Parts: sequence; structure tokens; C-alpha cells
Amino acid sequence: MSIKINGTGASNGIAVAKVYILDEQPIVIPDNKASDIEAELANVNASIEKAKTDLENLQVIAREKLGEEKAAIFEAHASILQDPAMAEEFTALIKDNNYNGAKAISEVANKYIEMFGAMDDDYFKERAADVKDVTERLIRYVLKLPVADLATISEEVIIVAEDLTPSQTAQLNPKFAKGFACNVGGRTSHAAIMARSLEIPAVLGLKTILSSVKENDVLAIDGATGEVEINPENKDVWNKKAEEFKAEKALLEEFRNKSTVTKDGYDKFILEGNIGSPKDVAGVLENGGEGVGLFRSEFLYMDNDHFPTEEEQFAAYKQVVQDMGGKLTVIRTLDIGGDKKLSYFAFPEEMNPFLGYRAIRFTMDRKDIFKDQIRALLRASAFGPVGIMFPMIATVDEFKAAKQFTLDCKAELEKEGVAVGADLEIGMMVEIPAAAVNAENFAKHADFFSVGTNDLIQYTMAADRMSENVSYLYQPYNPSILRLLKMTIDGAHKHGKWAGMCGEMAGEPDAIPLLMGLGLDAYSMSATSILKARSIMAKLTLAETQELANKALECETTEQVLELVHNLMSTK
Repeated sequence: MSIKINGTGASNGIAVAKVYILDEQPIVIPDNKASDIEAELANVNASIEKAKTDLENLQVIAREKLGEEKAAIFEAHASILQDPAMAEEFTALIKDNNYNGAKAISEVANKYIEMFGAMDDDYFKERAADVKDVTERLIRYVLKLPVADLATISEEVIIVAEDLTPSQTAQLNPKFAKGFACNVGGRTSHAAIMARSLEIPAVLGLKTILSSVKENDVLAIDGATGEVEINPENKDVWNKKAEEFKAEKALLEEFRNKSTVTKDGYDKFILEGNIGSPKDVAGVLENGGEGVGLFRSEFLYMDNDHFPTEEEQFAAYKQVVQDMGGKLTVIRTLDIGGDKKLSYFAFPEEMNPFLGYRAIRFTMDRKDIFKDQIRALLRASAFGPVGIMFPMIATVDEFKAAKQFTLDCKAELEKEGVAVGADLEIGMMVEIPAAAVNAENFAKHADFFSVGTNDLIQYTMAADRMSENVSYLYQPYNPSILRLLKMTIDGAHKHGKWAGMCGEMAGEPDAIPLLMGLGLDAYSMSATSILKARSIMAKLTLAETQELANKALECETTEQVLELVHNLMSTK
């Protein structure tokens, strides 16, 4: 009997194959005290060495299969494994509290997993999965439990699991692993990102798939729509979908080295990539990115045990700017606070931390910390076009103060004889409704705007997008959001400035025709979304997108807006 389940499409593609159930022996953390502290520490240290060897091997495998960028994930895993702060914490629990090794590692890991998992930013949220992957491997070695080896699969299968870790995904051979389906996970997880690099379909967030299948079942999955069918009744339907996907993929490849041009020849839209570290640049360039629209500088602070120095930051920013080879790199200044914490700095306890002491409010209060970042950014601008972007701007005075501080640092550097780029731009995130409504006045002072849609939507709708109870209010296509976007874009254009978007919405196929019609200039997205966006733009004329946007602004509901979009795209 056929059973259909829907999840989150995480890696495009169609696959039909026999089920391979990954059901690892569960980890049960013992509660006993350590009877021999030295022996316990020796076991932990030996286990760290085993896990370190695994990660080195996985890095080699990933480099061969996926390239340098994805191999860097295991470099990051190695740094987690050998993180001195974590090691110090679990060693102290063993020495001072007689914890057994597994319990000590588990307790420390859970603290970091909980911290990262609670974050609103998808990039940092996925760090929880990284910590979980690394520490579970370590705990398995401490407890002498087997570690799964998916590299031994030798027949065509679709892997079904609770979750797949990055290290498990890297072991997959696309010749045999035709795809995977998991109970948990989303599009931004490392496993999903690696699946896209391996070009195997993946559907995540299925909740019940592991309990719904048994050995020898056949599974059909659609990695774009998230559809899954257990023991499909009509395989011809799935085979047809596979052929259609193959044809679309071939078409997208044609756009890899093409310019971004609309059907009627408009060539001023720019497609860019969002990155979290210098290693992510390769993916942007491989996918035909025309710039970096968002470099999250937080990773430098959150991957550290101290506020990074000017020199440490300069090295990272300079590398990205140079690697982009003359294309604009927009770098967001430190966006910390709210859900993003630092192990070495205590933020005040607040009733509503998302609305509190964070981002520009923190950095302008702690100019000693901010100065190191601004000087590093200014120095990096000597090596290529740089946009410095302030997050969480609410008032014109706030932006002017941050801009003046930057200009003061620039004057200081020039007085020291240090080069600063001539084509430096100073802009701001538009993520607070007050900034969107007042965009026309901000544009007198800012060189550019970049809309952070995740925050703009949740602040406009007064609905935490992480809360399942009010998730129905996370509506990117609500006419109220579209009107705020129009105010922002029109405000920028009135003063000859450009407006971009670096939130998730910028790469959504349903959003692109609307954003084109509203006049958005720059679209920054996950690197893997760039080709699809370029292909959509090539099908549309400016006139028809403008007509679409004007009609959408008159709608009352999200559903009405999406119906307009789907009606237009169905003719393409």
C-alpha cells in the first residue's frame, strides 16, 4: 500500500530506490561516577585522537568528492573537537565532580547545542548540528560504541534516518546513495548543503519517515517539493518527474556563465551570494555570483574565545575581498546579542533580547570593540570594492553616528598612512519597520540599503518566526510586507542609491518576479539558488513584473498575491 508524506525539500532531484534504514545503536549516557580519574581522562584523550583521525580522513574524502569549500566543514569540526574552552569544561567536570567521560562531554556539548539551536539566524543555528555531530562521534568512542560507515553501501538505496550528520553525508557515494529522507533537518543544514554538492536529492523534516518504513520498502522522493511516497503505486509518474528534472537541470547549467538579463534585455539586476566565512566564497563564484551581498562577520567572534583583534579580522576580510576579484563584498558589522551569545562576554538579561541590547546598539555602546572591526574593514577595502553595512538601524541619528564613527576611523588610518579603498560604500540593513517607513530620509545619508527579510517580517507581524504557535503569521508575501519593501526601494531610488535584499526571500522563486517589479536592484541568496534566480529573470519582462507588483500591492491577503505570481509563471 502506498503512503505519502510531505517534508522540506532540501536538495533538488527525483529518486526511486530501495530503503536503507540507518538505525544506529542509541547512545545511553551512563550516570556512574568515575572511579579512576586518570583512566577516565586517558580514555577521553584516546577517543579524541580517534575522532581526530576520522575527521582528517573525512576531510580528504570531502575534498575529493565535494571540493575545498565543503572539506572545510570538517576543518571546522576538528576545531570544535579541539576547542580549548569545551575541553576545559568537560575536563573540569571529570576532575572536580568525578563525572564519567561520556557524561562530562554530553553535558558540555548540550550547553553549546542548546545555545546555537536557540538562535534565529539559520547559519548559526546549524552550528548546533556541527557540535552534535562531533561530540556524538567522540562519545561513541568513549563508550566503545560502533560508528556508522555509510561508505560501504554497494547497492542503489535511499537512506532513511532520524537525521544525517555532515560526516555521514560526506561518506555517501552518489552511485549507490540515490538520496536520503530524514525525520528532522532543513535546507540550511550542512547535510542539506552537502547533498546539493553531491547532487543527490534530500527531503528533511519528515517527522515520521523512520517509523513508517521497513526493510525492502521502495521509496520515491522529490527533493524540490518535499514529497515522499512509500511503495509508490505508479512509478511511471515518478520516472516522468525525473526526466523533467534532468531537463531543467541541463537548462540551469546554461546560466552558469551567463549575465543576468531579463527577457526584454534589462541587465541591471545583480545576483549575489550570502556567506558566513571566507571559505564560502568558492560556492558563490562557482554558481555565477556577481558579488557577496552579505558576509556575516559574527563567525569571527563566535568561533573565538576572545574578541578578534583588528589583525585577525583584517586577514579574513582581505581574503574575501581579494577572492571576489573586483566584485562588491558587503560585510555586515557585528550582529550579536538577542539569540547570538559569546562565551567570553555576558550580555545583560532582558525581557525581550531581540528588541534589546544587540547589533549596532551594542557596538556603538562598546566603541572599543567596534573600532577594531571598522579599522579592519576599512583596511580590507583597499583590496577591492567593500560595502560596510550596519545591522538593526532604527533611527537616522543612529545611522549618522555609526557612519561618522566609521569616517573618523578612516581619517585616523589615512593620517597613519594606511590605504583605504576609494570606492568604499557605507550602508545599512532595513529590518526594522521604522527604517522602511523612513527610508526616504535614510537614503540622504546611506549609500545603500539591504533588506533583512526574516527580521522585517517578524517585527512587522509581531510574531516570532521560531514559534510554531504563530508560524502562520510568517508571511513574506503579505501585502503589508510588499508595501514596506516598496517604501524602502523607492526611498533609495529617490536619492540615487541602490536597494538590495539579503534575507531568505531574495532567492525564493515566488518572490523574484515581485521583487523585480518593485525595482529591487541586488538579490543576495544561498549560492545554490543563483542559477534558478537567473533563469526566472530571463523568462520575464520588466513591464509584466511591474504590472504584477502593482496588482499585488492592491491585494488583501498572501494567498491572493501568490495566486497572481503563479498565474504569471504558469504562462512561462
